[in-house]
Amino acid sequence: MTSFAPDSIVLNRKLPLWYQVSQSLRASILGRSAADPLRLPTEEQLAGHYGVSVLTMRQALKELEDEGLITRHRRRGTFIEPTAQRGAPVRLLGSVDAIVAQQSGMVTELLSHGGTPVPADVAEYFPDLAEVTAYHRLRGDEKTGEPTNHARNYVRPELAAVIDPEDLVRWPMTKVLRDVVGADISRITDTVEARLADPETARLLRVPLLSPILRYTGVTYDSGGRPLDVAVIHYRGDRFSFTVTLDAH
Repeated sequence: MTSFAPDSIVLNRKLPLWYQVSQSLRASILGRSAADPLRLPTEEQLAGHYGVSVLTMRQALKELEDEGLITRHRRRGTFIEPTAQRGAPVRLLGSVDAIVAQQSGMVTELLSHGGTPVPADVAEYFPDLAEVTAYHRLRGDEKTGEPTNHARNYVRPELAAVIDPEDLVRWPMTKVLRDVVGADISRITDTVEARLADPETARLLRVPLLSPILRYTGVTYDSGGRPLDVAVIHYRGDRFSFTVTLDAH
């Protein structure tokens, strides 16, 4: 039986090899044509193709199996799932409504909330404050419940005073600020960076320590240019892609 032929990559020794291999193989699987074979080469053949150990290859394949992209059968081999689909993209679009829609559709658990000294990594946005109110939430896939991201929102205390924490289980912070609190939202800036999972993120998102993640920082401003809320969200790198849409007009 003919086997599926994955693309080749140049490995970066600064990142986990198993992750790079799994991402390359995932991209090959999701980009395959309908006529391509569903059977993968053996572990040994794939390890030779990527220039890694069989143990590293096995770990990469386990990631894809856990995601449902492949199935492994003893003695028969490893096969691509014909219905395998790409994970949800992180889209940075041009309206508040688009951001609300992007954040919706997930199962949300409020882990904690309360006043806290302004953290160093967001201090530049709150130079006039010594304390903000922090909300920490864990969000998961609506169908499977699998954790996909965890978010911390740092909000000005006067706004937090009129926020019902239960609303943040039902709705994104952007919607609560705009539609419940009545905040004057003028714009939101977005920054996405590649990071390695720290112990807390690895535990919450059920990923290996130091596996790559996407760190999103969104700053919500009022019409006077004052930051109202800073959202810091850690997304599983194996469940999300990053898309930017620019309007030429």
